[in-house]
Amino acid sequence: MPKPFQFNASDVTVEKRKTVFQGFFRMDKLWLTHPRFDGRDMPSFTRELFVRGDATCVLPYDPERDEVVLLEQFRLGALGRNQSPWLLELVAGMNEDGESPEDVAQREGQEEAGLSFSRLDKICDYLVSPGGTTEMIHLYCGQVSTAEAGGVFGVEHEHEDILSHVVSAEECFAMVADGRINNAAAIIAIQWLQLNRDRLRRGWRA
Repeated sequence: MPKPFQFNASDVTVEKRKTVFQGFFRMDKLWLTHPRFDGRDMPSFTRELFVRGDATCVLPYDPERDEVVLLEQFRLGALGRNQSPWLLELVAGMNEDGESPEDVAQREGQEEAGLSFSRLDKICDYLVSPGGTTEMIHLYCGQVSTAEAGGVFGVEHEHEDILSHVVSAEECFAMVADGRINNAAAIIAIQWLQLNRDRLRRGWRA
């Protein structure tokens, strides 16, 4: 059997690319072809691509109090489903030109939750939905004190209205298990915390 990753980006031929929508987000249409696994060439086909920059997400965790901070805010993409469109999420923001993911983490921690991270542990980078969008998430767990965390935050001119909650780690795990938390970045980060919680409580408190 052939091994994975026999092809790379240079094997893709983009015959034409056109921006078909430009608003808060951008949509491009591409005409392309690429090799097939059976040795033939794929006939030319079209795809629409949601062009969105990378983002950084952080799960704030206090190893002393064994608590996390979760942010509640309205999300349009959840409207119309059999649930509330106000979701519990991580600290998150889009990466601007010249910013590192760590810079974004600290900026968004202040803007969205009034938090500063004394350390950031990298969890992973992952593609959100590579069948249709370019977005990559840079995911972290950040050390904070939750002693005075919580409250209402957000940048007014960005139409942000964010309620910051302090939740025990155990309750956080339960909310993933029963579906109250059902967005990818939060699920990945919280399950990572479940696996690494004891190590963080030893190492971050040392």
